[in-house]
Amino acid sequence: MSDDEQSAGMDDGRQTEYAVEFVSGLVEAFGLTGSVASATVDDHYDEVRVTGADLGMLIGPKAGSLDAIQELTRVVAQRRSGGRGESRLRVDIGGYRAKRKEALSRFVNQVADEVVSSGTARALEPMPSSDRKIIHDALTGRTDIETHSEGEDPYRRVVITPVGSN
Repeated sequence: MSDDEQSAGMDDGRQTEYAVEFVSGLVEAFGLTGSVASATVDDHYDEVRVTGADLGMLIGPKAGSLDAIQELTRVVAQRRSGGRGESRLRVDIGGYRAKRKEALSRFVNQVADEVVSSGTARALEPMPSSDRKIIHDALTGRTDIETHSEGEDPYRRVVITPVGSN
C-alpha cells in the first residue's frame, strides 16, 4: 500500500471523529443541551446522532435545517481529513430519521392501497432522494403496484402505478 493510500484510509477513518466534534460545537453554539455520538449503520455509513430535549430548531421545517447540518458536517469532516475519500456520513437529530422512515412507510402503503383500489396512478409530492429511496424500499415487496421516480431535482417525485396499467 502506498503512503497516499495509507494516508487516505487513515483520514477517512477520522471523518466521523471530525463530524462528531463539529456537530457537538454546533449544538453548543445554539445554546442547546444534547449528547452527540456516532454509530456505524448497516456497514454502509456512519451516523452522527444528537439526542436531547428541545432539538427541533436543529431539524427545522421539513428537515431543512437537519439536511443543511448534514451537508455542512460532511464538508467539514472531509476537508479536515484532507479531502480524500468519499464521505459516508449521515446526521440524525432526536431520532428524526427513524420516525420519518416509519411515517413515510405507513403513508405510502396507504397510498398504494388507494392506487390499487382506484386503478389510477398517483404522483407524490416532490421530495429529496433519501425520502424517495425510503418509499421505493417500503413498497418493494408489493406485487400489486410499481414505483418509479420522474422529474428533475428538486422537483423529482415518486409515482405509484397499479400493476398492469399503462
